[in-house]
Amino acid sequence: MKRVIACVAAATVTATVAVAVAATPVQAAPADPVAALRSRFAEGKGVRFTDVATLVAFSGNTSFLKRTGSLQFGKAGIVASDVTAKRTGDDAEVSTVLSWTLPRPERTIRIGTTSYYSGGAWAPPKGKTWVKHPRGMNGGLNGWYGQLVNVAEPSTLKLLVTRGKRTGRTYSGTVTLGAVEKVSPWLRSADLSVLTGTGGLSKSEKAAVVRFRLTLGPDLLPRKLVTVYPPATHVSAAVGEDRQLSVETDYTGWGSRVTVKAPPASKVANMGKREPTLRGGGRG
Repeated sequence: MKRVIACVAAATVTATVAVAVAATPVQAAPADPVAALRSRFAEGKGVRFTDVATLVAFSGNTSFLKRTGSLQFGKAGIVASDVTAKRTGDDAEVSTVLSWTLPRPERTIRIGTTSYYSGGAWAPPKGKTWVKHPRGMNGGLNGWYGQLVNVAEPSTLKLLVTRGKRTGRTYSGTVTLGAVEKVSPWLRSADLSVLTGTGGLSKSEKAAVVRFRLTLGPDLLPRKLVTVYPPATHVSAAVGEDRQLSVETDYTGWGSRVTVKAPPASKVANMGKREPTLRGGGRG
């Protein structure tokens, strides 16, 4: 299906990353970041994150979306998530694009493959505040505009560590969205195509090259991920070609207690196989 996309100019985001040299711990962390990540997987544990999407231009930077969320782990990886998206900044072009998908903060709770949506453009029946879908998106209608690369997945972390050039605890490189899609359930559940059953990424999206900079902490767990997306990937064709889009994600509280619960059943409307009831237009 036709997606809302951005014609933003692809360019490399340059940044100086200071790498702190930690004292040798009593018990050394695993030499493999993927092994370090897997060591944190346990029932009721998880990690919290914040990501900010920013348009970068010669005239300055403008953030347009902030998401905060938590990922709950099981023994093998992510089993649930809770993500809230809010608009930021006042960029006229982006505001036009998000005016229907994010007229107010949107919250998405996902347990297994079942998603619960509230706020944003969702309009549940009177007396209900949530819409439920059995094969839902992980970030609601705005998940596509946030961080698509989830390094809390062992397979995705391995892909970036393998493809990236290491400097201290920082890995920098490029990867295609198609390569990420192959290994990442998170990316496969980020787009509206999951909701409508129209398939995964388009051919051009699969070929899109994403620049990344991943910084690990002394424990070898991800602390910060910055991705730069190419044209025709985000936001809208209305956005000028002199811009690029960068998404920066910070991870905190690895292994802390995280519990994601479904909303009260009395407040939930079942979407079933029907199209979503939305305030405003559609994505294409």
